[in-house]
Amino acid sequence: MITVRQLTKHYGDNPVLRGIDLQIGAGEFVVVLGQSGAGKSTLLRCMNRLAQADGGVLEVAGIDAMQARDERALRRQVAMIFQHHNVVPRLSVLKNVLTGRLGSVSTLASVLQLFSRNDVELARQCLQRVELAHKAEARTDSLSGGQMQRVGIARALAQQPKVILADEPVASLDPKTARLVMQYLRDASRELGITVVCNLHQVDFAREFGDRIVGLAHGQLVYDGNAEGLDETTLQSIYPNAQYGAEAFHGAGQASLHYANGLGG
Repeated sequence: MITVRQLTKHYGDNPVLRGIDLQIGAGEFVVVLGQSGAGKSTLLRCMNRLAQADGGVLEVAGIDAMQARDERALRRQVAMIFQHHNVVPRLSVLKNVLTGRLGSVSTLASVLQLFSRNDVELARQCLQRVELAHKAEARTDSLSGGQMQRVGIARALAQQPKVILADEPVASLDPKTARLVMQYLRDASRELGITVVCNLHQVDFAREFGDRIVGLAHGQLVYDGNAEGLDETTLQSIYPNAQYGAEAFHGAGQASLHYANGLGG
């Protein structure tokens, strides 16, 4: 479903991705861990061409993500969930979810926001999946942060993608809400066969939800395996110079790691 070979990306003289090799299968739920600046967000942005990789091979859902001519087809197959929701506050919850259908309707229909009955029914089903059907007609700015992120998941599902890329989707949420959002994402992956690549900094969530965990450090892949292999030595390679709380190694606690430097990336 996703093939990455020797992928490189520079910003000026700064190398951000240094020859990444990665193969992700259909329906996998992959969590990417790494410190700020490790290249996590850049990797996801290259996968949907929000950023253009400099070199290597990058194929997503059977589409060459290195070629600009394939960008529209790529965007139809790849949905994105952002840390800060990216909803339109003044629109209703239902209309926000329907924006996930814009890539599948004509230009005129998208400008006039004309959607078929099938599209509306699909949007309502997606809201039902994240337990927000009762909020369909509410203004989105009346929702909590966690509910807005669930709207973002419903919008991504309404796109009917083969791949969902989630960039720190729970970073701004409290632990209880964050776990709920992660459960919705994992359920969608398992029940609908959608490949999910999710950037996180919570090691406990990576262990709990990831079918597979990928670790990046300084733009290089330093770990690719399951939760059982995520021991202290591995964490030190993913988070060099970090200080760990004891809960990091037992999958518990609000924040699995206490860093000497920042999170994200």
